[in-house]
Amino acid sequence: MAFDFNMRVLVIDDYKTMVRIVRSLLQQLGFTNIDDACDGPAALEMIRAHDYGLILSDWNMTPMTGLDLLTAVRAEAGSAKVPFVMVTAEAKTENVVAARKAGANNYIIKPFTLAVLKQKLTTVFGEF
Repeated sequence: MAFDFNMRVLVIDDYKTMVRIVRSLLQQLGFTNIDDACDGPAALEMIRAHDYGLILSDWNMTPMTGLDLLTAVRAEAGSAKVPFVMVTAEAKTENVVAARKAGANNYIIKPFTLAVLKQKLTTVFGEF
């Protein structure tokens, strides 16, 4: 998969502070085109309207969980192959397994550092 720092990235989290933290970390890595959404339904509308190169979503959101969002994203032809990274405070093995089965490309446990984010994205995209 070709890597492009100008790819459109979508960050979904119901906590604005977390969105700001993730946006800042992505910018430190070199990403320049970052959108955000505060919940799954809003994110799904954005995903249907734009071509994203990466989606980072919180797990615990209402009214649609990150897992529900991932399932919806994978079910649509236009977004089925977009790299999707689940971000969560829960390190439960069954959650990691469920996310993988649903099609997550990787899984990040909060809190995390710039180095961890880079390592997880390197697993998805290769070295950048």
